[in-house]
Parts: sequence; structure tokens; C-alpha cells
Amino acid sequence: MVVKKPRIVIIGAGMAGLVAANKLYTSPGTKEAFELCIVEGGNRIGGRILTSEIGGDRIEMGATWIHGVGGSPIFKIAEEIGALDSKQPWEHKDGYPKDVLTVAEGGLVLDSVSIVEPVSNLYRNLMDYAQGKLVEGSETYKKNSSISNGYSDKLSIGSFLRKGLEAYWNSAKSGDKMIKSLEEAVFAMHENEERAHTSAGELSDLDYNAESEYKNFPDEELTIAKGYLRVVESLASVLPSGLIQLGRKVTKIEWKKDENVAAVEMENGHGNCRPVKLHFDDGSVMVADHVIVTVSLGVLKDGIRDESPSGMCFSPTLPCFKKDAISRLGFGTVNKLFLELSPTHEELKNFPNLQMAFHSSSSELRQQEIPWWMRRTASLSPIYNNSSVLLSWFAGKEALELESLKDEEIINGITTTISSFLPEPKPRKVLNSQQCNSNGSAKTIEFARVVKSKWGTDPLFMGSYSYVAVGSSGKDLDSMAEPLPTSKSSDSSCAHPLQILFAGEATHRTHYSTTHGAYISGEREANRILKYYNL
Repeated sequence: MVVKKPRIVIIGAGMAGLVAANKLYTSPGTKEAFELCIVEGGNRIGGRILTSEIGGDRIEMGATWIHGVGGSPIFKIAEEIGALDSKQPWEHKDGYPKDVLTVAEGGLVLDSVSIVEPVSNLYRNLMDYAQGKLVEGSETYKKNSSISNGYSDKLSIGSFLRKGLEAYWNSAKSGDKMIKSLEEAVFAMHENEERAHTSAGELSDLDYNAESEYKNFPDEELTIAKGYLRVVESLASVLPSGLIQLGRKVTKIEWKKDENVAAVEMENGHGNCRPVKLHFDDGSVMVADHVIVTVSLGVLKDGIRDESPSGMCFSPTLPCFKKDAISRLGFGTVNKLFLELSPTHEELKNFPNLQMAFHSSSSELRQQEIPWWMRRTASLSPIYNNSSVLLSWFAGKEALELESLKDEEIINGITTTISSFLPEPKPRKVLNSQQCNSNGSAKTIEFARVVKSKWGTDPLFMGSYSYVAVGSSGKDLDSMAEPLPTSKSSDSSCAHPLQILFAGEATHRTHYSTTHGAYISGEREANRILKYYNL
């Protein structure tokens, strides 16, 4: 009798899936021990990593940063394969933009010392406190702790930040409405950066208590000179041809939930039957002993919808603890917009690193012609010094709206916004309301090309990355990582252990929303299987 090798199928050829496959294939003795394959619904590898090009410049449509180089597995790979250096400039090669020009709607250049820095420091102190970075007992710690005291477990980052701004105003006791309006605009600018950083469309949805659990690796943050895709390609390069199957979209996963059924199968001599059956959109099926699911939280959310789910579903349905975690956790959309300046543009090499401070809806200074989907965009900057390619980040409903707009509509909205922030002649440094109204004709900006990401409407992702929403917690991230069935692999009563395993950024309690979180989770699930087989 020929003993079948355990078949392991990995769903998704993104970071988590490729790391799991790499680990399972390259570990000692595993080539002879397992049948291994990756099924990927799209026509490429990389998942939410997608390196592209515009105007001769390399750009990232998805994952952009190595979040801290100290101990990061992504940095280690990028360094080993020589992907961190290039003679060609690349996106954010200078780190975060320096020499920033902060302008309020209407063309008012904000003084850094009296307006921008105090509000920016306030915002950073508030976030440092929420993230547990402040020294307990310090004056800054005491000041911020008073803001969060007395709130329920459902305190959001949004409400905490706004309470902090109110406390700042109360302590300043300034009666100048114009100054207060400008401070509010700068504060909102930082909030909009936070929305893009976390993917929370509204900071009122971002849980306050979970913020201190989120971790980055230490030291500087980098972008990858030769493109993030090089890391992905390196992981895939050791896998044999044919192991990755593209264009194989899984629509349903059948598994053995009832251990009693599994026990009956063993008694009837069917113990060698592979317990998991995958159904694909072309009608084909595949059976497996273990399936590692690395699809996005957005796809899982869509798959558990009661009405007409279009995502991947499970039969029998997932247990309540898993469905509840999927439902409670947040998963937002963040999109990047790249615009190539026309070669005829007279200031091709001089577009500033522009930070945009929009006035609140109640302000009389609000420019009505600026489209609503631009109003929560924090910045518009060249991707590196003197580049002709500009970049803006969008989050939430604005990001989804961006996906639906035609290039002409985007260009019109961008040029209208730029005209409000960069009028001619060059704006003056002003502070008081008497100097607020700008005069002169607007700059004429021409664009040659528009490139945007569309993560929200892509059925293979349905969003960008996860966050801990109000009402959820880090425990839900732990639940996301729990394999099915839930019996421990050492429990002999379970005939088919580790049928479905879960990996991906939304399954890591402290490194969610990151590529290194996805990496660690893929390695975790591969090790879980290796440990089960004593390899």
C-alpha cells in the first residue's frame, strides 16, 4: 500500500503565503514529506505588494515601507539580495519629505514656529501617550492621562485626540478665532495622515486601548530602492516551477467540523481521505490535508455575509469565535494617487512638499470649489527631491471615491485644490485674519498621466489592511490566528487536525497591517505544521 504524502495547499501568493511555502519547501526533509502548492486567484504574485512605474520612476501601488530595520525579516531579505540601493531615484528615497511647506486653504502659508510646530508637537505627544511611549510620571504623561481618565472601554483614538485638542485650547486661553481655526486645520491634517497610516476611515472607529499593543521594529523606516516586489520574487525563486498556480480563485472551502464524523470515517477505513475540499470559480475542485488561508480580512468579511456573499465561504460555516473576530476587526481602504507633471510645466522640478491644512466645514474661509474627496488628503509631494511625479494618499470613503473617478475628474479636482493652496504671487507668511485673503492668479498645473491604486474594489482584496476597531481587541487578532478544528493537534480524538490554518497581517496581534506581520504569520503557520509532523 502506497502511503499518500500530506497535501498542503496555500491560498494566496502574497507575503504570508510565499513565506509559508518557502519555509515548508526549504526545511530539511520536507521535499519528500509533503505535496505542496499555492493557489492564487490573480494573475501575479505579491498580493498587496505591487511595484509599478510612472514617468520612468519606480513606484509602489501597495506596501511601501519597511517599518523599522532593527530585526525586520523584510529588511534582512532586501539587504541580502541588494534591493536597497539603486542609481535610479525611487519613491521616498530621502525618507519622509523634508523642507515641508504647510499651507492653509486659500493660500495662507503657516508659520512653522508659532502655528505648525506647537500643534504638531501636541499631536505627537497625544499619540505617543496612546501608544505607551511616554515615561510614566512625566509632566507630559500626567497631562495626557487626565484626558483618557474616566472613559469606558470603547474610547476611540478620534475622541481621545479631540479631547486633547480641547484641553490644549483651554490651557492656552487664546481668544483669536483665526488662530484657533488654523490650529484646528493643522491638527486635522495630522488626523488625516493617521487615517492613511492605520486604514481607519474614521478615527472614531479606531480603538484607543489596542493602540499601545501595536509594535514596529526599531530604527529608521525605509523604502526599497529596487522595489518591494524584489523581496517577493526572492521568496518565490526557490520554489519549483508549477508549485504556484495562478488564476485559481477559491470560492468555497469544505472541511470536517464534527470530530465525531471524523472518528466514524476512521472506523470505516476512510481515515486516509483528505478532509478539506477546495472549490474554484471554474468549477474544479482540489482536496488537501491542510490548507493555509492567507486571503485578506476584507475577503473573509465578505465571505461571512448573510446575504449573497461574493467572497470565499466555508462549509460548514466558521465557528462563532472566528466569525465574531472577523466581523469586529476593522479593515479599511487606503489608496495612493500618482500624478506625472507635464514636461511643459514651467516649474517641473520645483513643486514643493506641500502639506494641506483644510478649514473645517463651519469656517467662512472654506473654498467651495474644492471637491469633497480632496478635503481629507494631508499632502501632495514629489516622490523624491525634484521628481516630476507627485503623490497623495487617500483613506476611507475618499479612497473609494477616487477609485470610481475618471482621470479627467481627478486632474480637475487636483488642479482646483492646488490653485487654492499655491496661488500667485508666492504666498506670504501670515498669521492674522487681516492678511488671510490671497490675491493674484492661480498657478497653471498640467499633468501628463495619472496612476492610482484600487484596493477597495478589487475582489481579491476588498480593502488595504486591518486595524483594531472600537468594540474589538487584540484578542480578536489572536482568534484570527486560531487553526480549525480548534482541538489541539496532540488531541487524539481529532482525526483530522490542522485542516484550516490562517495567516496574513490580520492574524498578528502586534504587527497587524504590515508586511513583516504577514511574513511572521506565514512562518508561524508553516512551523505549526512542521511541529505537528516532527520536522
